[in-house]
Amino acid sequence: MAEPVGLDLLTAGQNDQTYLGFDFGNKKIGVAVGHALTGIASPLITLRAVNQNPDWAGIAKIIDEWRPSGLVVGISLQNDGSDNIITPRMLKFCRQLEGRFQLPVYQQDEALTTFEAKQMLFDEVKLSAKKLWAVQDQLAAQLILQSWLNDNLALISHDN
Repeated sequence: MAEPVGLDLLTAGQNDQTYLGFDFGNKKIGVAVGHALTGIASPLITLRAVNQNPDWAGIAKIIDEWRPSGLVVGISLQNDGSDNIITPRMLKFCRQLEGRFQLPVYQQDEALTTFEAKQMLFDEVKLSAKKLWAVQDQLAAQLILQSWLNDNLALISHDN
C-alpha cells in the first residue's frame, strides 16, 4: 500500500476534522484525505476491487490509520439528475461504509471528476497511459473531497 502524501502526514491518526474521500468504481476505488483545518484534500491511494467488491480490508486499514470524522463519496448522476448505470452501486457503497464503520457518509456530486483527473494528469503532467490508470482514481477522489470541503468548510468549522 502506498504511503500518504503531503502535509496530511501530520494529521494521520487524528480524527478531529479529518475526512476521507472516495471515487467509487467497479474495478478501483480512489481514496483521498483532507482536513477541515487546512481546507486541503490530497490523493492517498487507489484500491483495486476484490472479486468485483470493494477492498473492505484495505478500506478498514485506511480508516483505522486516519480515524476520520466522516467519509465523502462521489455520486455520479445523469445531467438531468437521474441515476446512471453505476449510481445504485455507489449508493450501496455509501450504505455499506456507514454500516461497517459507523461513520457519517456524505455524498458529493462527482460530475466529470474522473474525466477532469485524466485531463489534468495527461495534459498537464504528461503521465503515460499506464501511470495514468494507476493514479487517476485517487486524484478524482481528491477532487471530490476538495469540492465537498469547499462547499462545507464553514459548516464544519462552525460545528467544532
